[in-house]
Order: sequence, then C-alpha cells, then structure tokens
Amino acid sequence: MAKETPITPRNEDYAQWYQDVIRQAGLAEPAEVVKGCMVIKPHGYAIWEKIQADLDRRFKETGHKNAYFPLFIPESFLRKEAEHVEGFSPELAVVTIGGGKQLEEPYVVRPTSETIIGHFFSRWIGSWRDLPLLLNQWANVVRWELRTRMFLRTSEFLWQEGHTAHATEQEAHEETLRMLDVYADFAEGVMAMPVIKGVKTQAEKFAGADRSYCIEAMMQNGLALQAGTSHDLGQNFGKAFNVRFQNKNKELEYVWQTSWGVSTRLVGGLIMTHSDDAGLVLPPKLAPVQVAIVPIFRKDEEREAVVGRAHQLAAELREHQLAVEVDDREGYKPGYKYFHWEQKGVPVRLELGPRDLAAGQVMLKRRDQSDKRSQSMQGLGAHLSELMDQIQEQLLERARTRLEQNTVTADSVEQLSEILGDTTAEDAPSEGGGGKFVMAHLKDDPACDAKIKELKASVRCIPLQDDYDGPGKCIITGEQVPQRVLISKAY
Repeated sequence: MAKETPITPRNEDYAQWYQDVIRQAGLAEPAEVVKGCMVIKPHGYAIWEKIQADLDRRFKETGHKNAYFPLFIPESFLRKEAEHVEGFSPELAVVTIGGGKQLEEPYVVRPTSETIIGHFFSRWIGSWRDLPLLLNQWANVVRWELRTRMFLRTSEFLWQEGHTAHATEQEAHEETLRMLDVYADFAEGVMAMPVIKGVKTQAEKFAGADRSYCIEAMMQNGLALQAGTSHDLGQNFGKAFNVRFQNKNKELEYVWQTSWGVSTRLVGGLIMTHSDDAGLVLPPKLAPVQVAIVPIFRKDEEREAVVGRAHQLAAELREHQLAVEVDDREGYKPGYKYFHWEQKGVPVRLELGPRDLAAGQVMLKRRDQSDKRSQSMQGLGAHLSELMDQIQEQLLERARTRLEQNTVTADSVEQLSEILGDTTAEDAPSEGGGGKFVMAHLKDDPACDAKIKELKASVRCIPLQDDYDGPGKCIITGEQVPQRVLISKAY
C-alpha cells in the first residue's frame, strides 16, 4: 500500500497544511484538466450533503421553497442593472457558440441568479396576493477566479442562493436579517464555528444591493473568512426587470427583494476552524461517520467473534442515531486503520479485541484528544450520544476562545498597521499567531476602505452588536463615527 505523505505542520506552512489536510482526508483534489476547478470526492461531498440537509430544513421551516433556474443567462439581463454587471464583469464566463453556430446573443454562465430570477418574478408576480414569494435554489455557479484554493475560492463552486420578493421595504429588511440569523445559528450550532454578524460597508456590499450583511469567522491563523451573506436589494432589480404588483389600494408598486447565500467554502471554514497537525477534525453534527469501530485480532479463530461483535455493537449504536462504520477490511493492520479514520476527522474511534470482548468493554479514542480509555459496552450508545454533544460544545468553546483572545482594538492607522504586520493568507501561522481581528473607528466611505486595502487588509463588516466603546473618531478622517468596524486580512 502507498505510504501517505506527512501533513505539513501549521506553524511551518499554513497554506500547505490546508492542502495536505484536504488531500489526506480525501475531501477533494484539483481538476487539473479544468483550470481553477476541483473534484469534490465522496467524503468531502458527504460533508456538503450534511450542510445542505441542515440548511435546507431551516429554509423550509422559514417558509421557503426550492426551485431551479437556468445555468445560462442572456448577457443583456446582466446589463439591465448597471452596478450588478460592473461588479461581476471581470469574473464572467461567456458562451458565444452553441451547436456549432454563433449565438445571436451571448449567454453568461451563472455567476449568481438575481437577473434571471428577476425576469421570472416579473411574470409570476402581479398582485399583493402573490407576495411574499420565498424561493431557494441549490446550484453551481462560475466566477472566473485568477487565484484559486480548494473550497475557498474556485472558478466553479456549489452553493445555495435564496431569492425573495416582498410588498414592503420593512418586510424585505426583516427577511434579510432573518436569514442572516439562520446562517449565524447554523455556523455556531452545527459547524461549531463562532461568527460576527455585521453589515458590509458601501465599498464592500454586493453589486446591486442597497445593503449587504454577512457573518465573519476567524480561522486558526487569525484571518477572516466570510461564511455567508444576506443582501437587501431594495427595488433595484424590481425596477430593472419591471417586477411590479398591484397593492391593496390597486396602485402599482415595484417589489422589494432580497438574496442570500452560502457555498462550499463552508467546508474550507470547517477545516481551518477545527483541524490540527494530524489532519481533519470534524464536529459530530457534520461528520459523515461519527464512530469508527476497528476490530483487532491476531488469529483467524478470533476473527469471527470479534468482527461479529463489532457489527452487533454498530447496530446497537445506530439505534441511538449515531453514524457508525465497522472497519473490517482485510490486509490492513490496525495502525493503518487508526490513521485512516484520524485523517477522516471521525469524532470517536472504538477498538475492540479479544481481551476487550472478554471484559465487556472497548477502547475509546476521541479525535480531538490524544489519550484513549476503556469504556464499558453496557450503555455505550447513550454514553456516545452524550459524548457527541460534549465534543460539539468543546469545539465551539475552543474556537470562541480563540476569537476572543485574538480580537483587539486599534486607535490609529499606525497601531492598525503594526497589529496586522505583513502577514498574508499564504503565510500566516496557526493559533492566532499571524492574523488578528482589529476593531477600529472608521468612516463608511470607499476612500477609507481603499486606505485599509493598502495594508493588505479589508473592512470585513460593521458589527451589528457593538461590544466595544461606541462612538469615536475615524482613524483616517478624524470624523466622529458611531462605532468600531471589524478589520482583518482575509481569505
């Protein structure tokens, strides 16, 4: 069997560590024949499926229904909303030939769907009775990226995009914040990844939106990852696509719209929030396999009893809604199997040998801890269910502590520059040693955003919850501003 290449330690080369974890866990690999794209392998896709399932349930509980819209969008649609096309033009993939013939109008391969959905909204909405219209789409999109990194930024990626239409500005705004809360609750409750909710500056908002909101997560190296966005589109797309409805007073009005989305970059966020130098670490709620049982035997006559009990035990654990796999592969030593499941990020490994069988116990090893211990088989299912909750909570607390310890304030550009240093997403070391979340007073002005970018950083958001000292003077203009903003280097 091929010998696995060791994982590069985080403090030596964080970017290489990230790629090594993906490779060793069998999550994905570059699609070398298609520049900038990736192949998501079964284990990686299984994690995405669990993300999908939980989010899809939440969307439906809040009244949304799934639909599907074309991958190809007439180029003229994008041009109807000037800010939108300007924002996406550098990333567009355009089809000009179809069936061997030049197309009358080029098609853009979907970078996002506000325009084509706006077109169909104009056909489906005519009265206030048709509102609100709450849709979600699970799809792939293409944005022609120059620099790519698996899961975090690829030319093609998977996502969901919610699109809604409302009768009033207030309803649309409430929807925007409702979905932001859904994302934040999912990130913390399922991914065990704490986030900061905030509004984007005018310079950083989605092209075509009135206001954009986001959740920002801190990776182990202190850099930010935008983990989800929710946009209040106002009436911009309604006017561009003539989406009007007759209100209760029989007057024609343009609808108020929202859009919101998360993507497979959540898998990248999961990796960089929890994994270690030994490989992938998964929170139980997103682990495709939560418990791996490794039968151990030296003699053929021991095999039947040990493997038989392992499968029986697996069946008992599944009754407690645990995802269990028995590794009874032949030709592999136990040490190889331990390594295999460790690399996959499985939360708990159980080892079962003849002596364990006689003692009515298993050896239990948590992925997030170095030691292992004996555990009685009696009541094992209930114990493991409780343990999964404990692991989930401890991973969240560990990440929350990291976020708190590496969030600092700056009261001048000089302080900000000193804190941020020369660290980039390529070379920041682990455990908060390179990047920081910096809270500073800053005016919401594109010129101020541009100054921050000179430091190879960006304004991630204006937090919705001001946990600091309220108003203060902008570190660039000296003008009074309502609160501090979040500044960081980011992926």
